[in-house]
Amino acid sequence: MTDSEPNPRPPLDGVRVIDFTWIVAGPTCTRLLGDLGAEVIRVENQQTLDSIRFGRPHPNGFDPPDSGAMFNWLDRNKRSITVNARHPDGLDLIKRLIRISDVLVENYSSRILENWGLSYEEQQAESPEIIYVSLSGFGHSGPQRDYSTWGPTAQALSGLTSMSGMPEAPEPAGWGYSYLDHMAGFTAAAAITAALRHRRETGQGQWIDLSQVETGMALTAPATLDFTVNGRRYRDTGNPPGNRSVWPQAAPHNTYPTAGDDNWIMITCTSDSEWEAFCEVSDHPHWRTDARFATLPARLRHQDELDENIGSWTAGQDGRALMQRLQSADVPAGVVQNGVDLVVSDPQMKAREWTVTRHHPVIGEHLTDGLQIRYSRTPAHRDLPGPELGEANQYVFGDLLGFSDDRIAELQLNGAMG
Repeated sequence: MTDSEPNPRPPLDGVRVIDFTWIVAGPTCTRLLGDLGAEVIRVENQQTLDSIRFGRPHPNGFDPPDSGAMFNWLDRNKRSITVNARHPDGLDLIKRLIRISDVLVENYSSRILENWGLSYEEQQAESPEIIYVSLSGFGHSGPQRDYSTWGPTAQALSGLTSMSGMPEAPEPAGWGYSYLDHMAGFTAAAAITAALRHRRETGQGQWIDLSQVETGMALTAPATLDFTVNGRRYRDTGNPPGNRSVWPQAAPHNTYPTAGDDNWIMITCTSDSEWEAFCEVSDHPHWRTDARFATLPARLRHQDELDENIGSWTAGQDGRALMQRLQSADVPAGVVQNGVDLVVSDPQMKAREWTVTRHHPVIGEHLTDGLQIRYSRTPAHRDLPGPELGEANQYVFGDLLGFSDDRIAELQLNGAMG
């Protein structure tokens, strides 16, 4: 391989991760590590399976635990083993696996692994170089360390939820499905890559203690700064409603209906030249001379009438065609896309091969998202479907740990491979 040729190995090739994660936050972290080439070994217990294995949707004719769409999305590029950590032989299996692994990730409440006999100190006794990642609601210290949380509750406690809401509504609305779960997972994955670099340079492992609530608080920085400096609350009634701009240099600035069911387009004009171009495209040149809309200050004062006029016109337009016409005239505009748009209609996503076809041994071929990151030097990545429960038992316990078939059968019978 020359300096100009890409490396055929993915970025995290050679890194082995023990995955004690469930639901969304932890699996998001280990999924990204697996996407980038790490060997991720998911540790499961048949008596207490991750509820995501049973979550909808499931393809018609298929039943859990291996066919769920969300599970196979969150847990691709991973292997699955079944172990009962509360069985002495099961705990021994995990400790043996720690000795030949680089990272252990879990997102249980703070005392679970400690109660199993797998605290950081006990992991270090097996492998001083292990990188242990605990991704809990409040972290593993402080008076609230033992509180259990879910993504939406941690998000509310962090202040993120209070930043959302419909115009004029007193209550917050939340940020989609478990937004903070995904953000915490990405944050943990970034922290792991930094810890791997530190270990490469020093030989030292470490414990990464990540609080999901604090991750959310970091995302509230603009609102927090505005309150501490200016005393303004993020959702004060003085803030503009809906999708209007907080920055007082844009009008129009909103989403408008387009032809079809629940179709919308975002249109923004930040200068008089953009507004004039919009008037030409919309075939409403008289709006340029209307005293309510002729200048930016006037448009800002009359945004209700402005939005009503624009919405009445856009409602009969094809959204994607209108977006192209406006963009061609240098007017900022973009359709509000849904999942079908992204997978089927978006030419940019097609060109970037954002969706790929994968084969799953249970549900067959299906479309899913590919790797969102493009590396010029290390473009390769893993391409494994979500794992069937326990499909890697023979590989891990036999090939990696060196147990005989008879010993593996014994461990299955005595409940250690739960």
